[in-house]
Amino acid sequence: MIKLIRITTVPISLHKLLHGQLKHMHQYFNLLGISSGGETLEKVKEEQGIDVFPLEMSRTISPIKDLVSLWEMYRLLKKEQALIVHTHTPKAGIVGMLAAKLAGVPIRMHTVAGLPLMEASGVKRTILNFVEKLTYACATKVYPNSFGLKDFIEAEGFCEPVKIKVIGKGSSNGINTQEFSKSNFSASNLNTLKTNLGILETDTVFCFVGRIVGDKGINELIHAFAKISKDNRNVKLLLVGDYEKELDPIKQKTEQEINRNPQIVSVGWQTDVRPYLAISDVFVFPSYREGFPNVVMQAGAMELPCIVSDINGCNEIIEEGVNGIIIPAKSEAVLFKAMEGMLNPTIRNKLSVAARKIIIARYEQQYVWGELLKEYNSLIKEL
Repeated sequence: MIKLIRITTVPISLHKLLHGQLKHMHQYFNLLGISSGGETLEKVKEEQGIDVFPLEMSRTISPIKDLVSLWEMYRLLKKEQALIVHTHTPKAGIVGMLAAKLAGVPIRMHTVAGLPLMEASGVKRTILNFVEKLTYACATKVYPNSFGLKDFIEAEGFCEPVKIKVIGKGSSNGINTQEFSKSNFSASNLNTLKTNLGILETDTVFCFVGRIVGDKGINELIHAFAKISKDNRNVKLLLVGDYEKELDPIKQKTEQEINRNPQIVSVGWQTDVRPYLAISDVFVFPSYREGFPNVVMQAGAMELPCIVSDINGCNEIIEEGVNGIIIPAKSEAVLFKAMEGMLNPTIRNKLSVAARKIIIARYEQQYVWGELLKEYNSLIKEL
């Protein structure tokens, strides 16, 4: 059976972002997952039924650690003799693609799911641009997971356009619309969750799912909601996600508002976000940059109208005035107006009608997996 190696920087990406896909592809390939070690990597092995190998990779720019990772990756790939190496996430991309090229792997695929360099400047931007170009130079094919990312990569001249392709209609993994469905939750269970969180039946609930960091638009979201909650006691903001204070901390006054405002409910990281989406009325995602955000698809599948930034991925999943509202990134004033408008149940209900239908039509998981499998087989035939 053909050997396929999938690589991510940290195992949560294998576990969550590619959930189910690895098990599916293991039917057709001898699949090995590589990522930094830990309990989560062992979960991938157990749940997806594939072999895994722990190889430490730093998420930050760290030349010495990166060289060690590169050497260890090269040795492993040389030993494994895989036909295909497929990488995700920036650090796994440069380490995996460079090692695969040096090891003589014939098919080298890199998926681009968001570019941190979009928010970088100066020397850091120059370094990240160089790393991105080197990654794509080592890859035989590059797969942005949205058409907006594809346009950006081509405009920046990171590699020749012939190398670049979007699988299907976008997304790295699609979405299991049977799993993400309100029908999985009883009214009594949802009411219990609301009661436990202090959410009243009369409350309009805005929900954010993701890392509580600056480039997810959290500063703007909290300040916009603070204005709304001053004039309306029947609103809540539900935050589902962890702080990352080392990489991209939110402003101090933002954190103080989260802790001070009784109408903001922060529940931290959750293994299952579906119940929190199910008790919400509007999904808000004012991120600065994305690849193809799973949470927006998940929210749509759970019948939520969405407020999203006008950035790639988000502006492909959401159609203005059809299943949500698109606003400029980093604009607290426009975000406030959009959230204020969503307090009107007529507007919310109109947008929620199309939300789930659009996700099912474009991003059902089995369709995305099928398109990726076609790509693997096509590249194998071309050898």
